[in-house]
Amino acid sequence: MVERIVVTGLGAVSALGLTAEENWAAAKAGEGGIAPHTFDPGPHGPEAATNPAALVKGDALAALEKGVGRRVGASLDPFALYALLAAHEALRTAGLLGAPLGGRAAAVMGNGIGGLQTLEKGYERLFGMKVTKVHPLTIPRVMVSAPVSAIAMEFGITGPVFATSSACASSGHAIAQGAALIAGGLADLAVVGGSEAMASPGGMRSWEALQAMSDATCRPFSQGRDGMIVGEGGAALVLERESHAAARGAKPIAVYAGAGMSSDAFHWTQPSLEGTVSAMRQACEAAGVLDAPQILIAAHGTGTPVNDKNEALALRTLFGERIGAHPVIATKSNHGHVIGASAALQTVIALKALEAGLAPPILNYLGPDEDCAGLDLVLGAARPIEAKTLLVNAFAFGGLNVSLAFTR
Repeated sequence: MVERIVVTGLGAVSALGLTAEENWAAAKAGEGGIAPHTFDPGPHGPEAATNPAALVKGDALAALEKGVGRRVGASLDPFALYALLAAHEALRTAGLLGAPLGGRAAAVMGNGIGGLQTLEKGYERLFGMKVTKVHPLTIPRVMVSAPVSAIAMEFGITGPVFATSSACASSGHAIAQGAALIAGGLADLAVVGGSEAMASPGGMRSWEALQAMSDATCRPFSQGRDGMIVGEGGAALVLERESHAAARGAKPIAVYAGAGMSSDAFHWTQPSLEGTVSAMRQACEAAGVLDAPQILIAAHGTGTPVNDKNEALALRTLFGERIGAHPVIATKSNHGHVIGASAALQTVIALKALEAGLAPPILNYLGPDEDCAGLDLVLGAARPIEAKTLLVNAFAFGGLNVSLAFTR
């Protein structure tokens, strides 16, 4: 019999707060972190621009330094700082802080772009100020593996450690890969998740150029939706072999039940029905929950016209007439699209919802859209649910899809 993999710790950093509990409390209360912010490229760029965004709430650096008990300063780009803070909380809530975690521990973290804010500062010095030298830590701060390396060094993880990068599916793939390391016997526990910090002057202009960003807010599955909102933050989970958790007296939060992965091989920015259905079906079949009486669905739900239409059709295709029995949440309406960290952040909030038996509401809804008909959207206020199963979706640019299933 295959041993179960359980979730024993959660951590989250976003526009909703600096802890998983703060993120859950805000989502449950129907609070959002999206607000107008000014992004100033400095004296060598164009004029400052104001855009809606979901920036991290509070002083993440101070919280991290308090947690680890030492000065971190400017050694980390924000995307690595957010990952380290989330991982610290996840390990603390799992009861694993203290001694180095060693060679039977793993870490897998996902992000979509790397240390963009550090990169932009370096370019400003080189091309704007005509300075021949950039910060000596530019490469370590920019590299995609910076967050997971920081986690490994901070907590003494000497087993498998690597990063995943698959745009908006990055942290979903990281969770699945961490679970695979445990299932394959390479680790007894894994810190998994993701982070992102691309709400920078250049990052925002890039999303504008793609014409994927709303100039108002994020309205998943709603009429009048017109784009996503960039967010920043990080989230982490601790996965453990069930016997390992039991031996140290840890109480599982949930069971990791399976994953599904697919590639559309179709288009850079447009989703395909076949790819999204395939990922969800694989996850549900791996978990044995396709016919479950009620599944809490944490939708990818970006608020873009095309993505939400495709995801709604995919859900109707997979579940048929039973789709109306499954409540659908979309927390990007609260914390924005945290790109590579989104799947992990949505998972943390949704696991809290599953634990509480309460689904948080989708914000900014203007009314039904016939393209999204048939879904049981949670609207207005948090709603009691009976679901013991969770399905989390992440469908990325480039056609990279992952769905995750959890049970209680």
